[in-house]
Amino acid sequence: MDFLLDALTAWLKEMLISGILGNLSGMFDSVNSQVMDITQQVGQTPQGWNASIFRMIQTLSETVILPIAGVILAIVMALELIQMITDRNNLHDVDTWMFFKWMFKTAAAVLLVTNTWNIVMGVFDLAQGVVAQASGVIGTDATVDISTVMEDMEARLQEMELGPLLGLWVQSLLIGVTMWALTICIFIVIYGRMIEIYLVTSVAPIPMAAMMNRDMGGGMGQNYLRSLFALGFQAFLIVVCVAIYAVLVQNIATEEDIITAIWTCVGYTVLLCFTLFKTGGLSKALFQAH
Repeated sequence: MDFLLDALTAWLKEMLISGILGNLSGMFDSVNSQVMDITQQVGQTPQGWNASIFRMIQTLSETVILPIAGVILAIVMALELIQMITDRNNLHDVDTWMFFKWMFKTAAAVLLVTNTWNIVMGVFDLAQGVVAQASGVIGTDATVDISTVMEDMEARLQEMELGPLLGLWVQSLLIGVTMWALTICIFIVIYGRMIEIYLVTSVAPIPMAAMMNRDMGGGMGQNYLRSLFALGFQAFLIVVCVAIYAVLVQNIATEEDIITAIWTCVGYTVLLCFTLFKTGGLSKALFQAH
């Protein structure tokens, strides 16, 4: 009877050890791949990220949104002229310079609206240049390497009892699920930001058309420009987050306890995902603060 119990225990131990090593092996590969891809993704301009989507959004903006912006601009400048004249003592104090001022504002507004796409892309080109310089300054390896901790992992597992092995197998399974969830979160933040950029740029001519009249749409135009800068420089904040994460995970390999090392890395990755989600609100708060 003891022989059968020992054989069953040995079989369960081998199965649990194989499961633990299988769960831990390559556990961080997906996260490492996503983290290494972050700097490359956020450092790209909209035209560089996906040329097909860029051309589609540009076509929609120029063929669908721009005519609407032209109508809005005509209404805005007509109201601007009426307001300019009526404000001068009900037509009793009208000077010719007012009409020159109105013509200059109209010409500037037309120039602004017709070149909206170039202005918007210029904002992201500027942000991309900042991100490229930041990546060169803080270029640090952000991959998680626990190979040194796992060198004698199997030998240490063989010395453990069946109960702790079972608990360790459950933990390794939970950690694996957690890392996949964190990988998805990183993917959502990075790719969601680019989709938001395409959505915002597609309607760019409309807020630009309303910008020339302070009462009617000046605030909308200014808030739109702030949103553009916030989206552009959000990439810089993301790069800083990755740099901080890279510094934190450098000490993972010095841990002697494999589970402690892995749970520490999971904590750092959760922190990275949380800060990535917060960069959008933080960048908007910085650029929209009065």
